[in-house]
Amino acid sequence: MSGLHLTRRALAASAIAFALTETAALAQQPARIRGEIEKADGATLSLKTREGASMTVKVADDARVAALVKASLADIKTDSFIGVAGMPQPDGSIRAFSIQIFLPAQRGVVADRHGAWDAPPGSTMTNAYVESMVLAKNGGTLLVKYRDGEKKIIVTGDTVIAAVAAGKKDELKPGTSIVIMASDKQADGSTLAKVLYLGRNIVPAM
Repeated sequence: MSGLHLTRRALAASAIAFALTETAALAQQPARIRGEIEKADGATLSLKTREGASMTVKVADDARVAALVKASLADIKTDSFIGVAGMPQPDGSIRAFSIQIFLPAQRGVVADRHGAWDAPPGSTMTNAYVESMVLAKNGGTLLVKYRDGEKKIIVTGDTVIAAVAAGKKDELKPGTSIVIMASDKQADGSTLAKVLYLGRNIVPAM
């Protein structure tokens, strides 16, 4: 088997493992931790949260790390599997402030669903497949379908669009923005991060 095939298989296995852990995390922990790394000392990070608090985060030895890289509406196609964080509108549509394009290996592993989200209050997360698209000059609308229904997604010029990619712990450096999806509080007051996304030259908006 060629090295390229081995690399693809390794990436797919990593994505599936991350997705499985993330799915469990979403079920067990409704709140995520978002912030920017101020200092990194090995596996110990000093984090400034979006709310302005300072906290110490320790990255678990077996932590699952994925990256978010800048993408655009042009990268979203019919049948793309995406995660949409947005605000519900009076007509039932969702105004997206963040869209992440999942890896192919996450299809069928990350649950397609719609439910409450925690950034900001009142927001929702919709993991779904793109059924159709109508593009406009500064955005567009997407019709997405998930297991129990469908939603109309409004994409604007302010919507942050990112694609999921394989991530590495050595990317956890000062100035990097992260979203911790699953964590445990430690006896010393620190937080043990188990599943996280890092922004690769972008600030994750989800």
